[in-house]
Amino acid sequence: MKIAFCLYNFFPYGGLQQDFLHIVKECIKRHYDVLVYVMSWKGFQPSNMKIIKVPKKGFTNHTKNKNYSKWVNNDLKLQNVDCIFGFNKMPGLDIYYAADTCYATQKKSYLYKLLPRYQHYIKFERSVFSSEKKTLLLMLTDKQIEDFTSIYHTQSSRFKLLPPGISLDLKWNKYFNIIKKKFRADNNLSDKNIVVIQIGSNYTRKGVDRSLIAIANLPNTLKKNIIYYVIGQDKIKKFSNLARKLNIEKQVFFLGSRDNINVFLASADLLLHPARQEAAGIVLLEALISGVPSIITDVCGYSSYILHANSGILLPFPFSQEHFNLELKKILTNIAVLEIFKNNAINFSNTHDLYSLPSKVVNYIEDYVNNKIQITF
Repeated sequence: MKIAFCLYNFFPYGGLQQDFLHIVKECIKRHYDVLVYVMSWKGFQPSNMKIIKVPKKGFTNHTKNKNYSKWVNNDLKLQNVDCIFGFNKMPGLDIYYAADTCYATQKKSYLYKLLPRYQHYIKFERSVFSSEKKTLLLMLTDKQIEDFTSIYHTQSSRFKLLPPGISLDLKWNKYFNIIKKKFRADNNLSDKNIVVIQIGSNYTRKGVDRSLIAIANLPNTLKKNIIYYVIGQDKIKKFSNLARKLNIEKQVFFLGSRDNINVFLASADLLLHPARQEAAGIVLLEALISGVPSIITDVCGYSSYILHANSGILLPFPFSQEHFNLELKKILTNIAVLEIFKNNAINFSNTHDLYSLPSKVVNYIEDYVNNKIQITF
């Protein structure tokens, strides 16, 4: 079997990109040929897949995406692949992996909707989800299915709801306590210090500013013990200036992308993720299986897992900074609650399927190709 994967850009730390790698590795494990179309690839390039660099043409992102789609679809006519699998919305896909929210449900002004950018994204989204299409749709959450169906009236038979696919390497084990102790010693942290982490690129969308404000509003006796690590790609100037303005800059560390996320998860006392928008939020489940309590917004697609596990606090929509401030204070002044959330997270991760996404996705690819062959003959 020969499978073509379409992904605009690859960088090593995005949730979508990690899912892509796990799925491709599962395909290779089953001895399938893999082509990957990208405009850019940052980081290590595995040798057991063919990476095809697509020319990056255009001054705007939507123009580049449009030209990417045209170039890829022309090239695919020469490749004789069995399945075209997309991680971005574009015409011509056999299967789409929905790691994003429904663009059409986002609130935009009338004038914005007249812009070429908006028209492009709506056109490409419609090319995947329209009831006139046959693309198989692999979804991460029920909320995504509801949103796309409400706009495009997509047939329910085309949707397949996936389990999460969190790496077992992040699962809590007895060695976490050793890692945590070493981390604190290496970073000169005392027993009084509380390690708070936030993980994810695009700081505004993930709500880093909200977290900074909440930390700054803690009582001084509590605030002075907070160590806040922000991990992920973005420009930090705006946020470091805010930390300075709030007089907490000495307790805030912007670390950029990291390869040792497992160390921070093993060492953290609390995860913050007050996101403004999040289709799924794989970091929520990474924290869950690592036994890290969390405070998150309920707009996150995977927030239901935190609710069912009773491993953290959900901030309801519409977001209230005052409410977030209060919940952060409450959880940090009650160590017993943190311990309960931690134990609940560990128990949940031991009794629920949070790991099988890659194998389920490749099963769907196999089913799709087999059905196509049967129809052909």
